[in-house]
Amino acid sequence: MTRNAQTTARAGRTSDSGTLLQMVSSQWMLIFSDVLLINAAFALSYYLRYVVQLFRAVDQVNFVPYSAYVGLQLGYTVMLMITLKLDGAWTLRRGASWLDEVYTVVNGTTTGMVVVLVLIFGFRPLAFSRLLLLYVSVLTVLFLSFSRAIRRAIESRLRRRGIGVERTLIVGAGEVGRAVMRTLVARPDLGYQVVGFVEPDPAEGGQAIGRFRRLGGLDGLHTTLTEHEVSKVIITLPTTDHYRIRRIIRDCRQAGASPRIVPDFLQLRFNQVAVDSLGGIPLLGIREIRLGRGPRLIKRALDIAGAVVALLLFSPLMTLIAIAIRLDSKGPVLFRQERLGEKERPFPVIKFRSMRLGADDEKAALMSMNESDGPVFKIKDDPRLTRVGRLLRKTSLDELPQLANVLQGQMSLVGPRPPLASEVAQYEEWQRRRLTVKPGMTGLWQVSGRSDLTFDEMCLLDIYYIENWTLWLDVRIILRTIPVFFFGKGAY
Repeated sequence: MTRNAQTTARAGRTSDSGTLLQMVSSQWMLIFSDVLLINAAFALSYYLRYVVQLFRAVDQVNFVPYSAYVGLQLGYTVMLMITLKLDGAWTLRRGASWLDEVYTVVNGTTTGMVVVLVLIFGFRPLAFSRLLLLYVSVLTVLFLSFSRAIRRAIESRLRRRGIGVERTLIVGAGEVGRAVMRTLVARPDLGYQVVGFVEPDPAEGGQAIGRFRRLGGLDGLHTTLTEHEVSKVIITLPTTDHYRIRRIIRDCRQAGASPRIVPDFLQLRFNQVAVDSLGGIPLLGIREIRLGRGPRLIKRALDIAGAVVALLLFSPLMTLIAIAIRLDSKGPVLFRQERLGEKERPFPVIKFRSMRLGADDEKAALMSMNESDGPVFKIKDDPRLTRVGRLLRKTSLDELPQLANVLQGQMSLVGPRPPLASEVAQYEEWQRRRLTVKPGMTGLWQVSGRSDLTFDEMCLLDIYYIENWTLWLDVRIILRTIPVFFFGKGAY
């Protein structure tokens, strides 16, 4: 089948929802909506200034009819079309944040309004209300920013449902390949559906990494692309491997797939590269990805404030839970277990007891019932759980005492979950990177599927969190934890 025929066949399989996504993501739709919103902002500004008379009354002698502003409104719209275009406000970049889009809107609107003001005061300095022009600028930024937030929300919702996504194959499962995998696991809103990966050398790698299945080697790449209807191929091989990369690109073109190459400068991410110069000669340095002193202090302050507030809010509930545990079964209210934290330092994790006494001694006998892959022991209907404990596990209320671990500095509100030493002993080398920061009460994988994820996927998400940490990411995870906490999906 030719490339054009395959492309036509894929287009024929596009659903109505996929068409909706294409329409929402269309640059022309964005331009059209911006034009409407710019004019709506202008009309509303006139209403606020001359009808509502917001902030300052309008003397009758200074009243200007709306018809007098029509020419200015047209000129303002045209000027913003130019400045927004120059600032790239209509260039839809996959992966760019909403704040990036807001910045271009603010920059384009400010530039356009400055030009308009210069023209106004150069020719008719007293004809128009300056306060109205301020309203126009503010409302334009608000309207355009809000429209972009709505567009992103629609795109994200559709893509998370698998609508309008690109079926993607990853070539290579080394460090660079895993970096791509963890990004795609953490960001389903980007619109890539990974069908699996291929290894260039048959003897290398396992059969799967989390949800990503190994689909053979390069010899059968063309067949793999065709059978799995792949539309995009992400190549993570060393750029020195010119022959294989050229061969992959050739197979992609024959199969109608779009190849993309990940630059692998010593398998580094861009935020690991420090650029300097030596008398005009560029020098590239390598820096370790870790939280600096400033971000650590900010994160610690958030942890303390959040833990104190949570303890005050949940102290009545925690008292009731303690009474229920005491009445339901014999044994202490709290359960302490040694886990490994940052840099594999051991510390006692505190939880409400959710199992009967002697539960640890029964673990070996239940090993055949383990429903989790990797070095993690999980049973959905664990027979060792008490009646109260089953409810606590489902809602994660058993972890509330870990707020004390947070206050002591052993844990953070957000971070990878602390593992057992016996689990860490079975880790692969790349999986140990999740132990380079403080463990957390909640984390990226907890709000992305919890126990429904495979162990490899948990590690991929934890490492993505470590490499991409921001204060806003912590806030987002905490906010996303609230509905997960109430509905208990994937908790056991």
